Amino acid sequence: MTNLVDQSQRALGNNAHIGPLGYGCWRLVNMPVADARARIEHVLAHGMNLIDTADVYGLDWGGTAFGSAEELLGEVLKEAPGLRDQMVLASKGGIVPGVPYNSAYLEQACNDSLRRLGVECLDLYQIHRPDMLTHPEETARVLQRLKDSGKVRAFGVSNYTTSQTNALMAYLPGEIISQQPQYSALHLDPLFDGTFDQSMQHQQTVLVWSPLAGGRLGDPSAMPDDLTSVLQTLAEREGVDVPTIGLAFVLAHPARPVALLGSLNLERLTQAQQALRVQLDRTDVYQIIQASMGEALP
Repeated sequence: MTNLVDQSQRALGNNAHIGPLGYGCWRLVNMPVADARARIEHVLAHGMNLIDTADVYGLDWGGTAFGSAEELLGEVLKEAPGLRDQMVLASKGGIVPGVPYNSAYLEQACNDSLRRLGVECLDLYQIHRPDMLTHPEETARVLQRLKDSGKVRAFGVSNYTTSQTNALMAYLPGEIISQQPQYSALHLDPLFDGTFDQSMQHQQTVLVWSPLAGGRLGDPSAMPDDLTSVLQTLAEREGVDVPTIGLAFVLAHPARPVALLGSLNLERLTQAQQALRVQLDRTDVYQIIQASMGEALP
């Protein structure tokens, strides 16, 4: 049995290495600084050194306002500045509530994120969603100014189509080092829409959001019966729960994705590490894919 689950660190551009599991701060809102700090310290201690946030985080999960997740993380870093050197810090911008997208605004958005986080530089700055009304050449100019000013070390895109990524890369050759798509056993689009192929072609790191399909992978009623059966069988064989198999599935693709976790439950975050010990071979992974599709591959 050849295990496809890649437990090793991933390169993020030329300057950083990150664990196969990362931490997303979508839910890191509306709590005391001590509680937020406990979660950041916990994930860093477990090798989840990519900390991914966004300026728009704070409008969901009981957050108080746009930017409040970054502000809370900033308070954590102010209280424990040594944590900054332990993490690869990523944020995203470009969503403007009511607009909804404005890539021409990215320079101001990044400046605002730096202020809220209380840092001078982001290791990775990502365009959260594509702005179809800004020419990619203009977007590239804005991003290049951010890098030239030392405020951003590297760039990525999130929720982009492959053609949108290609258009931006034409004006920023070699500078787009990551993509952040949705991918899970219940959402297979990157397998078929070219996202994974493109990321492998250009050696871009894949940062997967919602690797557990927003918790649905732990709920048999939210999955096709065939997928539930396959995941449960594999979970029993490996001595883990179904969500852990779901994480291992994400880590088994040769694009070497990083699975971004967003749980606030420290026990679940610890349990997620079991995915790195799961053994899945080609037959296992293809069984998951076909069960999710509801049909056999040709």
